[in-house]
Amino acid sequence: MKAEEMLDEIRDANLTYLMLAQALIRKDRAQALFRLGLSEEVADLIGGLSAAQILKIAASNMLMCRFRFDDEGVWNLLAGQGHARGGEAGGFSGLHASILMSGRLAQAA
Repeated sequence: MKAEEMLDEIRDANLTYLMLAQALIRKDRAQALFRLGLSEEVADLIGGLSAAQILKIAASNMLMCRFRFDDEGVWNLLAGQGHARGGEAGGFSGLHASILMSGRLAQAA
């Protein structure tokens, strides 16, 4: 992938992320804060952006969203590589990862 194509992909990701974030914030603010890992202040800013402002911000060559965790264990759980114990189905790995992440969100608040 060429550099310009990569920048176009970043801009597309920014636009998609900002539109999704704004829609979630307007529909269910509490869920948006939890799912996107946003602070109240950032949610207020994103929620109040006009379409023109979203387009201008999305045009940046820097990715607006970021990974919220850098824990290898969480990544392994999300990827379904967690160790199943007993009759534990693979679907519980994602649930376990969600519980871990919600605990971290509560600690950060």
